[in-house]
Amino acid sequence: MTEARPAMWLVEDDDTRIYLLGTMHALPAGTEWDRGQIARAIADADELILELSPEQLAAAGGVFRNLAPRKAPLAIDKRLAGPALARYRQLEASGTGQPFGGDALDDWAVMVAMGQRVAQNARLLPANGVETRLTERFRDDRKPVGGLETAQEQLMLFETLDPATQRTLLARAAEGAGDAVQEVATLTDAWSRGDVAVLERMINEDVVAVPAARAAIITDRNRRWSAWVVRRMDRPGTLLVAVGAGHLVGADGLPALLEAQGLKVIRIQ
Repeated sequence: MTEARPAMWLVEDDDTRIYLLGTMHALPAGTEWDRGQIARAIADADELILELSPEQLAAAGGVFRNLAPRKAPLAIDKRLAGPALARYRQLEASGTGQPFGGDALDDWAVMVAMGQRVAQNARLLPANGVETRLTERFRDDRKPVGGLETAQEQLMLFETLDPATQRTLLARAAEGAGDAVQEVATLTDAWSRGDVAVLERMINEDVVAVPAARAAIITDRNRRWSAWVVRRMDRPGTLLVAVGAGHLVGADGLPALLEAQGLKVIRIQ
């Protein structure tokens, strides 16, 4: 068993409390993270809000299959070259060795397939992830579980990235594929310690060099979600909002954006 203490914040006024928990969507078996202040938040909250509701998460596979194919196949060796291509092939041959089918996929969808293989190689499973376990807890307690986005909205963030940005992201992912399992382990360890400085550095390394991707995948979403929190503060109640840990760190993370709008935000774990 591994005991984790991920970072969590509380936004509150006289009649509304909103916990903000940074999640890992997949974790190793035996990771215990739902103790301490998180256990209190789970017990206190009237409702759980995730990036995707359980219904939208169930629909995501079908949305992916609809959006991911290219209009015309393009061989991976026409998109990648040198070390990037070699590391892509090594990752494809690892684990189950099941081919990614990348020739038929958009660049962003190839990255999704690569990310799934890295998670498998690192023995990270969505079934052990924070969202899965939170959903089970809230449903067992007959408390509602909602979402901030639809599966279509979320995947269209990638589908609508311009081709040059998609190609840059794919090349960077392929170039780093050899170290990806260790990088994921380091990221998971930082999350477990609540080390937001390391989380911010590692997440920024992934996207800060690609401004269009950072805006679409992180910054713009954080602004929409912070506006949602501000509106929700007008109604009484207690909520637990659990989104990917990368959305809660740095100057454009949710806690910082909400504090800048005059809300009372404190880190409680």
